[in-house]
Amino acid sequence: MTEAEYLTGRILLAMPGMADPNFDHSVIALFAHDADGAFGVGIGHVRAEIGFHELLEEVGIDPGEAPDCDILHGGPVETGRGFVLHTPDWSSPDTIEAGPLGAVSGSRAILEDIAAGRGPRLWLMALGYTGWGPGQLEAEMRRHGWYAAEGHPAILFETPVDARWHATWRAEGIDPASLVGTTGNA
Repeated sequence: MTEAEYLTGRILLAMPGMADPNFDHSVIALFAHDADGAFGVGIGHVRAEIGFHELLEEVGIDPGEAPDCDILHGGPVETGRGFVLHTPDWSSPDTIEAGPLGAVSGSRAILEDIAAGRGPRLWLMALGYTGWGPGQLEAEMRRHGWYAAEGHPAILFETPVDARWHATWRAEGIDPASLVGTTGNA
């Protein structure tokens, strides 16, 4: 894969029949992809055991003006580590920008600013992330594990969590009902 083909700013969709059941119907916003690997945050599943206000209170931040909302399952890596996916109208030194998807930040400062009403215009909170080593994502894509869709901000910020997998396929012009879970060899 050449540098021009890197997938930063795309949305990865788990293909039906993916070998790893942990990623069934996964929707992952990809914030970094280069020769060193890839980093993404899941946006297709909710963590039922905790809400945003509870998370803020656990880290010693008064929820203040922050709306209480769902926390997303960002992925199986470092499941206690938080990430805020947000519009690019807020940034800090740790913010990673990803084109059409906006940005992601993992600092306490963004949580404090959200609670104080000074945060980004639109945001989502996730715990955990998904990561791949050098060449790993490309190998999984060759085995038909993932599809790289365009990064549509509306999928992140306007589409209900449980509808994101189907909505992303439809945004690509693909009817997800037509997908098959196995591939053949010619």
